[in-house]
Amino acid sequence: MNMKMYVGNLSFQTTKQELEDLFSQYGTVTDAHLPEDRETGRPRGFAFITMDSKSAMEDAIKALDGTEFGGRNLKVNEAKPREDRGGGGGGRGGYGGRR
Repeated sequence: MNMKMYVGNLSFQTTKQELEDLFSQYGTVTDAHLPEDRETGRPRGFAFITMDSKSAMEDAIKALDGTEFGGRNLKVNEAKPREDRGGGGGGRGGYGGRR
């Protein structure tokens, strides 16, 4: 059972602790993850919050989706499984050496 939410449109100054405090009003937060840009190390403007129950997640979504937080209107919904984007390139198969 998925109890993970996608939280979008976050201010770049939002902290993990602020999100945990906000979402804990609706149940127990078991994980909060704020992805960072690989190059700059800055937050990417979204997060994933996991709660301990489906009902807590649903309550948080109903209460927080579209509300203002940190000067921005949050987008909160159930996280969808990551799509398989296929394997890597695989190189230049089929090109042999000179004859």
